[in-house]
Parts: sequence; C-alpha cells; structure tokens
Amino acid sequence: MPEQPTYAVGLDAGSSRTRMVVCALEEDRLRLIGCAAVASEGWSKGAIADQQAVARSILAALEEAEKSAGVPIGSVVVGMGGPSLRGANGRGTLELGYPREIQQRDVNRVKERAARVQLPEDRMVLQLYPQDFVVDDQSGHRDPRKMTASRLELNVHLMTAPTRDHNALVGAVNQAHLVAEETVFEAQAAWYAAVLPEERQEGLALIDIGAESTSLVVYYRETMCLAWALRVSAAHFTRDLARGLCISPVDAEQVKIEYGCANAADSPENVRLELPAPEGREPRQAPKKHVDLILESRARELFQLVRGELARVGMEHALTGGIFIAGGGAKLAEIADVAERELGCQSRFGLPVGIADWPAVMNDPEWCTVAGLAMYSAKLKEQAERRRAAMGWLSKIL
Repeated sequence: MPEQPTYAVGLDAGSSRTRMVVCALEEDRLRLIGCAAVASEGWSKGAIADQQAVARSILAALEEAEKSAGVPIGSVVVGMGGPSLRGANGRGTLELGYPREIQQRDVNRVKERAARVQLPEDRMVLQLYPQDFVVDDQSGHRDPRKMTASRLELNVHLMTAPTRDHNALVGAVNQAHLVAEETVFEAQAAWYAAVLPEERQEGLALIDIGAESTSLVVYYRETMCLAWALRVSAAHFTRDLARGLCISPVDAEQVKIEYGCANAADSPENVRLELPAPEGREPRQAPKKHVDLILESRARELFQLVRGELARVGMEHALTGGIFIAGGGAKLAEIADVAERELGCQSRFGLPVGIADWPAVMNDPEWCTVAGLAMYSAKLKEQAERRRAAMGWLSKIL
C-alpha cells in the first residue's frame, strides 16, 4: 500500500491580505502545489476586531488554495504578529545531582524550566528560542547531549503574546474548519524562508513590514538575539500621505504604490503628480518631491527604531550579514537604500528560497512569511515522522 503524501501548509492571516501556501514534501524537498491570496477583513491596528470576519477571510483563502492544489487541507501553521508581541531573555537551570551523561530528557526538562517565566495573567509564551547551553558554568554549547556534567543551564529568548489575541487567531482558524498545528512569529517565519543556511554565519536581521504591524528578528549565526514588534508599519506611510496631501487613505495608498519613493534626494524639483479627485472635481497636483519627502521621513523613523533595538542588544555594528526587508511595505521604491544609510550595513529584499516550482510572479517580499510558515509545517511533520519511525513497527500498527 503506497504511503500517503505529506502536505505542508502555511497561513498568513494579515491585516491587508490573507495568504495560504500548500506544498508537497517529496524526498526531503518541498514543491509548491497550490496557493491563495484574498482580501482580509476583521482587523484593526494589527489586532483581531471581528473574529468571524477573519474566519471568513481564512475560509475564502482555504477554498481557493484547495482548488489550486487539488487536495483537501485540514491543518496549517499560522503566523502571528502585531504591535503587542514582545521578546525577553530567560534562563532555565537543572541540577543533575552528580556528574553524569546528559540525555535528551534532561534537555527537555531544562527547556520546560526556561519557559516557566513569571508573566502577567493576560500574556503567554508564543515561542521559545534556545540560545546556548551552560554545562557546569561553561557557556557557548549548542548541543550538550553525551557530555558529562552535574548542572545544566539554558539561555533562551522568549516571544510572548497577549493570550486574548492568540486565542482569537486560533479560534478564527478553527471556525474556518482548520487545525492550527503551531503559531509562529511572522518575522521568524520570513527569516526561515529568506535566509539560506550558508548565510547564517554572522550577524543579520530581518524586518517584516506589514500593513498594520512591523516585526523584527536579529540573529547571530543560528542564535536569536532579539525578536520584537515595532510601532511603525506600512499604514503609517499611507496615513502620512493622506494628511500631507489632504486626500483619502485609499487615494494615498494608490499614490504611494504608483509614484512614491522613500529616497527624496534624487526626486526632480519640477515634476508634479496629478492626485486622485472625487467625481466631478478637477484633480489637484502636488510636487513629487513633497510626496517623497513625506515617505522618506517615515522610512528614516522606522530604521532609526530598528537601530535603537540593535543597540539595545549590542548588535548595532555587528550586522555583517546585513538586513533583509520583507512584507508588503518592502515594495516601497528605494526603501532598501534608506535602510543602508540609516543602519550602515548592506540591505536586500527577503524573498522565498528553497521551494521547487515557485513561480516568478510570487518571487515577492509579500510571500516570504507564508512560504516560511509552510517550511515550518514541513519541519514539524518531518520531526513527527522520525519520532514514529523511532518507536518501531508496533506503534505504526497502533
């Protein structure tokens, strides 16, 4: 009897668009077999305001993805972001009693203790990122198994989220007749999709500029140094234009996409743009230089915030690997140039890599997060399959 194929599915329920990617896991390789992107509803300032509306958007993406892939979908890995997510360092300690060989169960126990942090009642640990193990006061160990010690410690970086927001997101997924395999920090998923293993040698950062929230992760090699949410998002650029040009947010978004540029230095002084106008009214004009100055001011503020967070963890001058820019906000013209100028390091766009049959039209920063979520789903399924294989043939029968 042939084995059932394994499918890995990622869901990015964003404030602007809800995206889903369906991949088939074939001989340790992911191949794209379906995708979907629909308009999102039910969000306000990066948080769920109407759970049923969010569920309808997820269901619409699910139906489109199932039609595209030709397979039923029952579970997904879901991305979570928002301005209320916070990162913090933690530490777990395990006394082994006497010098002995460290086993996998000891590693599991010290991880559990590291996750037992005192949090407010309305917050929960979303993810735990191990940094390094301390074996008998000797730090810097990546894998302590098989080592002999009497004391084991683990330094971790914890991503915490409001319990209400997490439950609302999982509830919306369940209302769309799906099971949430895992909830993953969106910027971490984008990093997983955009950064190749050979590029993870020195310090690097990824910033995911979403419609209503912006997320940041900073790594040194394979160790996460910082995971954080920033208060400036793509919507701030749009609102700035709406106020500066006295036009509606919808028209401001159109101007930003079609004509906007984050670098005003090269904008010609004599070029004027025709602004959208209500029906029956003569369109007004605005200098393109003025439009670009508004956008550049907000872009500089965004990357100055990033620089402040980098300085807080001692990585301000350590990004030898540069910074990756993902999300819909990365599509603003020349935003990478502003990042290089403000952060003093090379910058590039975060694009999905490592998935076979990925179409050129989706080679876009907007698809980076959901691609990483699908990869994360594949990783979870591979680990589960290895555990089943290790348990033997009797467990398969059961």
